[in-house]
Amino acid sequence: MSLQGQMTDIQQTSIADGKNVLEMEADALKKLADTLDGRFAEAVAMILATKGRLVVAGIGKSGHVGRKIAATLASTGTPSYFVHAAEASHGDMGMIVAEDTCLLLSKSGETSELSDLISYTRRFGIRLISITSNLESTLARKSDVALVLPDVAEVCAIGMAPTTSTTLCIALGDALAVAVMRQKGFDPASFHRFHPGGKLGAQFLRVQDLMYTGAALPIVAEDAPMPEVLMRMTGTGYGVAIVARDGVLSGIITDGDLRRNMDGLMSRQAGDVATRDPKTITADALVSEAVMVMNGNKVNALCVIDPAKRVQGMIRLHDCLRSGVL
Repeated sequence: MSLQGQMTDIQQTSIADGKNVLEMEADALKKLADTLDGRFAEAVAMILATKGRLVVAGIGKSGHVGRKIAATLASTGTPSYFVHAAEASHGDMGMIVAEDTCLLLSKSGETSELSDLISYTRRFGIRLISITSNLESTLARKSDVALVLPDVAEVCAIGMAPTTSTTLCIALGDALAVAVMRQKGFDPASFHRFHPGGKLGAQFLRVQDLMYTGAALPIVAEDAPMPEVLMRMTGTGYGVAIVARDGVLSGIITDGDLRRNMDGLMSRQAGDVATRDPKTITADALVSEAVMVMNGNKVNALCVIDPAKRVQGMIRLHDCLRSGVL
């Protein structure tokens, strides 16, 4: 019997409810996209022109959404922070200065806790952007730019809990952040500056960040006797030896090369055993590129070279994986 056939009526009803919510919210997002107009462009221009910070404020569910919007903006190159609307009336207003721009969130546009913030921005000429569902509200009328959410029903069972409206608000915040970062020319290198840790940060690591250099490199000359090479390989523990002539890469010796040359191995020199033209990488390449090269060629280490093939370092697959790049 299929999984669908094993489901109870309650389970099937739950799935149907979930699909209905997602479909209704998807329709609402499409309506929001269709209603974007020149006011959105004005809001983007105002954020770009801000010399201070973008201060986001709201209360209740709008406050939770506001925290996310502020965090997204900050992580994509727009200095931003969240101020709790109620706390603003008890001293936190001092955090907002004339060079800032405020982004206030309120579905009704009549949230009482925002009134002091609205008055403060008007009194001191601080630019004000709002996100609301009511263009005739106090918040919208007092704003320099009012972004209006379409009139759509909340999808909760009683039509009152903030659901669709918060989805629209958070999506509009994402739209602002992406439009602003595109205008700023925010690139992967910029992104890495704000995301140095975790999985995201690992994606931007470069070979030079992980490679072994200097005395840590198992470099041997072409005429080095194999007993010396084996001592060098054992001493570093990397399982490879880099063969170079005057600092220029000429080959590499791996455990596989040793096994293939067991007959008379100890009487040979490094150049007799080395694999010529080994796979290499440059220091400025992404670690993810190095992993692809190693996986594609079934090797566990790469020599790092400059344009003249001079040896700059070595990177190992083990260290790439340990960095969290995959």
